[in-house]
Amino acid sequence: MWKYTDGPPNVWETASESKAPGGGSISAAAGAMGAALGTMVANLSAAKKGKEWEDRWEEFSDWADRGKRCHDELLRLIDEDTNAFNKIMAAFGLPKASDEEKAAREQAIQEATKEAILVPFRVMEVARDAMQVTKAMVDFGLPASVSDAGVGTLCARTAVMGAYLNVKINSKDVQDKQWVGDILARGRDIEQQAIALEREILEAVNSKM
Repeated sequence: MWKYTDGPPNVWETASESKAPGGGSISAAAGAMGAALGTMVANLSAAKKGKEWEDRWEEFSDWADRGKRCHDELLRLIDEDTNAFNKIMAAFGLPKASDEEKAAREQAIQEATKEAILVPFRVMEVARDAMQVTKAMVDFGLPASVSDAGVGTLCARTAVMGAYLNVKINSKDVQDKQWVGDILARGRDIEQQAIALEREILEAVNSKM
């Protein structure tokens, strides 16, 4: 049986029998790659020779900075999602011999589960922001790299939708139904925004190819 042994824990461990990193971490990784592509196109646009481009280097640099912030945050969230899963497992492993222990265990489970919802929800937010970068680069970035911005859009949309799956599956175990209802509604809005934005961006990409 193949074992993950080479290098620090990261998404490559997903191919092993380990339960984490799983879909949440992979969603964050997909988003990070999407943000990276948007940032790449912004940097290429900022460095493009010719007055038309050189007069706008600062504008493109600002977009590159915005994309890099998304990229860095999504990279951090890869491990945060795995950590959140591990906290749930640790909470389930707490003692439950007495009523006091049972109550403390249940509280720990609820807190850990909420964290395991908030992490992928944050992935959704940041990946949606990354789509604004890819959209800008499709709209007025380097034309030769429009397909790269398109691929970045696909990755970021995947991150939004994949992370929302993790929000939903963990929500069923939270007792605070008002809290769950709010987070699910907000997540649904972000998902719909991402779907609509992807459609708009891809139409623009294909019109330029």
